[in-house]
Amino acid sequence: MACEAKEMSRIASFEGFQPVSLKQEGDDQPLETDQLSIEVGDSDKDSAPRQISRQPSVTKSTLYPNPYHLPYISRKYFVTRPGAIETAMEDLKAHIAKTSEEKIQGFWLLTEIDHWNNEKERILLVTDKTLMICKYDFIMLSCVQLQHIPLTAVHRISLGKFAFPSMSLDKRQGDGLRIYWGSPEQQSLLSRWNPWSTEMPYATFTEHPVKYTSEKFLEICKLSGLTSKLVPAIQNALKSSSGSERGKGLMVLTEPILIETYMGLMSFIGNRNKLGYSLARGSIGF
Repeated sequence: MACEAKEMSRIASFEGFQPVSLKQEGDDQPLETDQLSIEVGDSDKDSAPRQISRQPSVTKSTLYPNPYHLPYISRKYFVTRPGAIETAMEDLKAHIAKTSEEKIQGFWLLTEIDHWNNEKERILLVTDKTLMICKYDFIMLSCVQLQHIPLTAVHRISLGKFAFPSMSLDKRQGDGLRIYWGSPEQQSLLSRWNPWSTEMPYATFTEHPVKYTSEKFLEICKLSGLTSKLVPAIQNALKSSSGSERGKGLMVLTEPILIETYMGLMSFIGNRNKLGYSLARGSIGF
């Protein structure tokens, strides 16, 4: 009996417990917990259940700039500095006006991938007669090398995924575009295995890493944008040609783009460190 009396007194003490408010004296502003307690109290009076309404989200998702692209990473590329790409375009326009006066079809900023899988930053310029591949120094703002390819010499364009030999240790993902103005079978063995050879009868491109940094770069870094201008320009050049190229056709194929590299140590080091781009390398002093 004594144990039961003690247990009853303990229950009574819990039932008589009163919650203590943590709100300071003189604070007349209702807390969020007070508002919730009022709603709960009212729900006890009303028989119908009450739903809690929430305001719709006011956040917006934008594509430009890419929310997942860190700004300081894109600023490492000198091409993204204010006025850099505009200066390069003006330099090329002035060169064309001075030398050939051809009609410009468009500019593109892409990454060239050579036959040893090395990445190189390039500007492509399409006119009504010529495809120009420019190596531009965005640090010194000067054209280092300019390759002219007559549109009438281009006979094949391949679009597709990159492919490598089955035993290759150096592979890459993504889509590419390859432009042929000669036959790969006719190139010498020396030029094929020379990583610095400039006698390749084709050029391979993929999209530049700064594509999603702004709307401006999204337009000039698209492979589809280059294809939509290059194919009609080549077809028109072949039609208007009066030489042996007249009557030739252009093949546009969707096929894997083969890069015959196996070990790829040089491209592994160069591509990981972005040696083919005009890039801020940081301070090398002490």
